[in-house]
Order: sequence, then structure tokens, then C-alpha cells
Amino acid sequence: MHVGHTIRRAITCCLAAVVLVPSPHSELGTIIPLRVCADPNNLPFSNDRREGFENRIAELLAHDMGTTVQFSWRPQMRGFVRKGLKAGACDVYMGVPAGFGPLLTTKPYYRSTYVIVYRTRSRVHVRSLDDSALHSLKVGVHMIGDDYQNTPPAQALAARGIVNNVRGYPIVGDLSKPNPQAEILRALERGEIDVAIVWGPFAGYFAKRSPTPLTIVPVTPTRDRYGQTFAFDIAMGVGRSDTALARTLDSLLVRERPAIHRILSEYGVPLDSARQTSR
Repeated sequence: MHVGHTIRRAITCCLAAVVLVPSPHSELGTIIPLRVCADPNNLPFSNDRREGFENRIAELLAHDMGTTVQFSWRPQMRGFVRKGLKAGACDVYMGVPAGFGPLLTTKPYYRSTYVIVYRTRSRVHVRSLDDSALHSLKVGVHMIGDDYQNTPPAQALAARGIVNNVRGYPIVGDLSKPNPQAEILRALERGEIDVAIVWGPFAGYFAKRSPTPLTIVPVTPTRDRYGQTFAFDIAMGVGRSDTALARTLDSLLVRERPAIHRILSEYGVPLDSARQTSR
């Protein structure tokens, strides 16, 4: 989950409708692939079978550049930038928060939000984090590392005094299993928790494929009275000095915006209606 991490915001600029894309060929005429670091086991975002929406978006942009994608597979856990881009394994990261400090980020290509998920046929009808029912229900949240207080939902719940009935599920789980991040929704399906509060793209994808009907409610407002933010702009990240590649990707993201949103829709990604922001 790409977004349990710190995220930034700003306002999107309009780019020209006609863009010039630099050639992906070297001086010797050899095609240079678009080298992308991606998680090999993290649907709906990406996997090593190229089935995620970030795989498809990367391939779309590479096609526009007249080249192909070369994926470098590595889990997106702590140190992923140092072990990937800074080690020379790739030039681009998909699905990073706009304004993510270690990287130069492109214009956002989508904006989504955290959501509340519960079994449709249960007696749960939570519409907000201020619903008093959350004090007694079993609530699941994703966590990063050993301390799940670092995720926006966990912090928001703690600020409301909702702690003892909260269960944390790791963002990076058992990597030997397919999509280990989905364990939180499997627990919801089994009735081990009553409510899950998770990143929207993740929830939308697995809810569509769940044998148990699930209801998804966006967390509103997108910034609560305790200062927690729940909707974020998502961009691509390149090296801080790689401004030419960032400009190229910016132009293509504008050109392909309708196609990108069609892909996101196929994967059930809930898009926040607020304006996207610039880097």
C-alpha cells in the first residue's frame, strides 16, 4: 500500500494538448527501455505477471515513448528507493505520493482516498470515523513495521480513543503468499473483524472479487479535525536530477489521462473528486 506512507498535496497545472516526446533511442540506435521498479506481489498495483494497473499504465506510457518497459521487481518496503533507483536498478517508481521527498515526482495521475469497508449483509452501517459504533466494533487497519500508529486511519482512531478494539495487519506480510496485503479483507470476510479502514484502490479491487458482498464508504471529510488527511495525489517518481524524464512523463500523463482513468475504473479504484495537485 503504497499510501500508508507520508503524502503531500498541491494544484495541477494544465499542459499543452500537443506534446513532443524525446526519443528513447541511444546514439547507436539501440532502444532504451523504460526501467521501472515495481512490487512483484502487490495487486491491484503490480505483480511479476504484469497484471496490476501500474504495470498497464507503465506499458502505456512506454508505448507512447516508442519503447518497452523493463521491470525491476522488488517489494516496496522501507529502503525501497535506496535499493532500487539509487542503486541503478531502475529510473522510475510507480505509485508514489506526490511530493515524496526522496524523489522528483510527476504530476499526479490519480487521486484516491481511504475507505471504510464492512460486510454488506452485516448489521454494521458505519458512515464516518466519528460513528460511535467504532468504539465497540472490531476494526482492522494496515500497519507499517511494528508500530501501526504511523498510518492515517490508526492515528485518526487513536485520536478518538479507539485503540483496544483495533487490530493491525502488516502492509508487508508473508511474501510467500499471493497478495499478502489482502489478509485484512480476508479477515473481514471471515468475520474476524467487523470493519476495515484501508486505502481505496486496494479495497475497490478486492471488493469486486470478494465472494462476500462488501460495502465501501469513502472516509470523509478528507481532512479531519485532528489534522489527519485521508485523500492523496499519486504520481510517478524519478531521480531528483532527472528533470527531462519527469517532463516527458508529465506530458504523457496529460495526453493519456482518459486511458489511464479507464484502466483505474477497470480495477475498481475509487477516484476522489477533488482537484489533483502538482508536484
